Amino acid sequence: MAISQTTEKSNEPIIELQGIDKVFGKVTALQDISFKLFPGEVHCLLGDNGAGKSTLIKILSGVHRPTRGEFRFLNGPVELDSPRQALDLGIATVFQDLAMLPLMSITRNFFLGREPKKTFGPIKVFDSASAEKTTTEELRKIGIRLRDPDQAVGTLSGGERQAVAIARAVYFGAKVLILDEPTSALGVKEAAVVLKYVVQSKAKGIGVIFITHNVHHAWAVGDTFTVLNRGRSYGTFRKADTHRENLLQMMAGGEELDELAVELDLIAKRDSGPMSELEHRVAEDLEAKDN
Repeated sequence: MAISQTTEKSNEPIIELQGIDKVFGKVTALQDISFKLFPGEVHCLLGDNGAGKSTLIKILSGVHRPTRGEFRFLNGPVELDSPRQALDLGIATVFQDLAMLPLMSITRNFFLGREPKKTFGPIKVFDSASAEKTTTEELRKIGIRLRDPDQAVGTLSGGERQAVAIARAVYFGAKVLILDEPTSALGVKEAAVVLKYVVQSKAKGIGVIFITHNVHHAWAVGDTFTVLNRGRSYGTFRKADTHRENLLQMMAGGEELDELAVELDLIAKRDSGPMSELEHRVAEDLEAKDN
């Protein structure tokens, strides 16, 4: 059962979206999207390809401004003009490509754009010793023991690179951590490691928005789930009020998937043996509609 946008928690939401639309020319990418994110909560945004997840991420991270609707942060309306503004508020986004430079060191990537400096008179230079010490300590906190913080980040596994990106966001004071398909290109063991980092972030009181089309990964760590399909929301669901198969059914299109199953069954019957006159007519109608 979909929940209303009220909560039994005593704390206030970090992020609240109310009636968000996003239109590109004649294309409506998002329509009437609403949800809340609370501190210490993993809120999963589920949807298949083309559901509108990427557009919603870009609104949350300051890349796009919504066409209509209200974006509230810590109970106040905000209009994000850039990703830098979102970062300054404490909204950190880890995109699928991780925004890392493979040939640069782990330390350099950890502090990319926020490099610590030391001064020699009027000259400021990168404080590599301090940066390497901080990088090593922060990654150790989440279970990653580096062989050498000066090694190229491209030599790390996919799961380790995700760990660097998450640790970087947490270190710089993220109140909200947005993860864009963090397990999509990972094997089973590496995906499990990343899910552990998600739970660790939640335990620190960070609100996590976990975007994925993998219901199994979302179910393992999620507290609430919002399902998107073709730019619309099917609702927000608490874990206690739904089950994994329901979420999968909504992601796949619900009635459309049921209709496809019937169509495939009828076609299989027609190809493998005799059918009743009614089944013939239904199969012909379905094929005519597709054409």
